[in-house]
Amino acid sequence: MQISVETTAGLERRLTISVPSEAFESRISERLGDAAQRMRLPGFRPGKVPLKEVRRRYGQAVRAEVAGELMQSSFFDAVRQEDLSPAGQPNLEVVKMDPGDDFEFTATFEVFPSVDLADLSRVAVKRPEAEVTESDVDDMIERLRDQRKDWREVERGAEEGDRVTLDFEGRLDGEVFEGGHAEDAAFVIGAGQMIDDFDKGVRGLKAGESSEFEASFPEDYRAENLAGKTVTFKVGVKTVTEPALPELDEAFFESFGIEEGGLEAFRADVRRNMEREMEGAVRTQVKNQVMDQLNALHQIQLPEALVANEVQALKQQTLQQFQMYGAGNQPDLPDELFRDQAERRVRVGLVVNEIVSSAEIQVTPEKLRARVEELAEGYAEPQQVVNWYYSNQEQLQQVEMAALEDEVVEHVLASATVETVPATYQTVVSGQAVPSEEAGDADAAEAEAADAPEAGKADSQ
Repeated sequence: MQISVETTAGLERRLTISVPSEAFESRISERLGDAAQRMRLPGFRPGKVPLKEVRRRYGQAVRAEVAGELMQSSFFDAVRQEDLSPAGQPNLEVVKMDPGDDFEFTATFEVFPSVDLADLSRVAVKRPEAEVTESDVDDMIERLRDQRKDWREVERGAEEGDRVTLDFEGRLDGEVFEGGHAEDAAFVIGAGQMIDDFDKGVRGLKAGESSEFEASFPEDYRAENLAGKTVTFKVGVKTVTEPALPELDEAFFESFGIEEGGLEAFRADVRRNMEREMEGAVRTQVKNQVMDQLNALHQIQLPEALVANEVQALKQQTLQQFQMYGAGNQPDLPDELFRDQAERRVRVGLVVNEIVSSAEIQVTPEKLRARVEELAEGYAEPQQVVNWYYSNQEQLQQVEMAALEDEVVEHVLASATVETVPATYQTVVSGQAVPSEEAGDADAAEAEAADAPEAGKADSQ
């Protein structure tokens, strides 16, 4: 096998590979001979079809088939021989494959770029530091009570925080507009589910009462035909209900998996979950800063094949989100919409891989186990979650990749400047503890592994 390597442009390489005619024709004859042994043709006994007849009928198809297989195998042998690292699938093209000629083809592909790591001491990170206070726990418990609240009917007029069920009809210039009619519509007054004027028009109405009022839509309303317009609504209230929060009793505690210890044990469990949530948020925010700065510190020529693949992956994720939220016709999203983010991901991935290689970073089985157990802590049956991960190699691999990235972050932080920023639980979990330009805009989903099974997840997490 003869190989020549040509740099066509940037990271693109073209291999011209030549295989001796004898080797090529030998494979074809072997394939035809095997076919003759199995072939059944009218006028010939099974297994006795002459090779000449088989070649006449199927020679061209077998030649093309063998050529395709030989291109694949020869390409991989060639890149190993030339010590090349393809960054994508090659474009294979036959140059010569006629009988008597050496089989010749070209393989055009991009290679991975060399990455010269920047001085990691130039990385500067702000790490939020906070404690979960008793007041934070009180607020969380009230949120949990609110999540479990019931609604009970009242005879008074509707007030802030009440849930109202009603029929309504809205008219613009005397005509019912699209979306302007509904029956048994339910919303909470003051929750921002309806425009302000609609909220105001319903306040004070009792079950069984009707009213007619004007309401103005905001100038930036999502439906352009209604933005800034004033319409007339007719409403008929069916029910008015007020929230009823559950008591902090044994039944409430048991619904969160706390069977003993009462309020004290429940508060301790809530605090643990909040601390775990806050620690995860800090880790994500620090990681995002590190990854953003690794991106900014490195100028790398990116393989277009990797960028194109990442663009398609991001586009597919976006379309799946459209489906998740019930969008009908999926939009035709241009590739350029995702290109900047795709280039960032590819660049950071190349830098991270170089750090892993140069620093010989790895995730030991013990560290992987600890990461899995950490992910399982917030669930009612942690051992079941651990078993789920270890029975699902794809999910376990994603956890391992996340843990490897965490190891890279720790390696970078060992050389970086790290400033501790005083914060609170609320500012940390809301992402406001560090200014956005410093915290970075990396996807939080990349910071953790794929979703674990939802069954059994503690509600107080």
